[in-house]
Amino acid sequence: MELQQYNFIISPENIKSDLVFVPYTGETDITTIIDPCCLTAFTFSAVTTGTTGVYLPMEYVLSGNTGGTSFLTGLTVNLMFTESTVDIGYYTPTDGLILQLDVLNNFIVTANTINPYTFTFYNTSDLELIKFLQLVTYTLDWGDGSAPQAVLGISPITHTYPVSQTSYTITLTANSPWGISKVQKDIIVPYTNATIPNPNGSITFYPAGGSWSATPISYDYIFTGDSNTNIIDYYSYNYTSVPFPITGLTLSSVNDLAQFGPKTNLYDGKFKLGVQVTGTTGAIGTFWGPDPSNSYTAYTINGMTYLDYEDYTIYVTDSYGLVPGDIVLTALTKNEALLNVIDQPEIITNVFVERGKYTPLENIQRIGEVDNVGDLEKYGYKYFNIEKVST
Repeated sequence: MELQQYNFIISPENIKSDLVFVPYTGETDITTIIDPCCLTAFTFSAVTTGTTGVYLPMEYVLSGNTGGTSFLTGLTVNLMFTESTVDIGYYTPTDGLILQLDVLNNFIVTANTINPYTFTFYNTSDLELIKFLQLVTYTLDWGDGSAPQAVLGISPITHTYPVSQTSYTITLTANSPWGISKVQKDIIVPYTNATIPNPNGSITFYPAGGSWSATPISYDYIFTGDSNTNIIDYYSYNYTSVPFPITGLTLSSVNDLAQFGPKTNLYDGKFKLGVQVTGTTGAIGTFWGPDPSNSYTAYTINGMTYLDYEDYTIYVTDSYGLVPGDIVLTALTKNEALLNVIDQPEIITNVFVERGKYTPLENIQRIGEVDNVGDLEKYGYKYFNIEKVST
């Protein structure tokens, strides 16, 4: 995640609106002039007036003045989070059990730009898993005035619209013993590819608004090579038509071809010679046995040749590089409700421990496990034979 830091200073000297000008009245300046000839005195008085700037206290700025209006009204601070799913982490593969929300009456339609007036309908109602939907009959109305069609199972239905540019409403009606339901979806003919107004997920972010002023920041949430679903972005095309060998040393993998079950016609009690098998690890390979000089044992696993010598194993394979088709796009999902959820350790065992029956001190040892006569009577499903004697 990209680290961004913003500092906002709120103080009297940084907020221009809290500097106000007020009238200023200075002290009275008294001046006395004495006439030397007559020994008389004249007194003059003057008052200095004007305006001066005064910073208002922060309490006044933040809480509002006597009129109820704060100088910081409307001042907001914006935040931008640039974290994506890449920063969160990769999800584990799903088991494929992803269902639509409406499974009783639903459908999808597809089209392409090659035949933009031809649409294909698919009934996505869960007819295979929900048995009572066998009582439902489905009717399809393409919305262009053509006769409604009966929908049989999940087989796709193709329809060609008139050559005109307009919109239609497709309706799927489900007639069942418990009522009638309809699902409608609008389409536009001819079909055109969807226009993505912002393909890079670009935003322009202003770190602050209102009375603040700051330089905007542009950010792209989507860019080439960043967790997109376009496999073409991941192809390097650095491959060759002539294979080049890849060799190396490894440990023996011959036991990956071992099989369970009957061992008929096996070499050395384990492997069939020259017959492709699927080993216990799921590896597919062929065991060829020792060479004529008995210096190594040869076998192949998943298209790679192995030569087992006495102390080491050599593997050999041919490669063309990464070619188109080597990369497959698959969905990765995880139940977010279970993130950071940890269960308590659980021990499941089918091992039962039975007390020994042959020790001569067993009865005495068991008596040490009871505290009263009642426990003695109920102990071990009447292990002790208690006789009540009246006196």
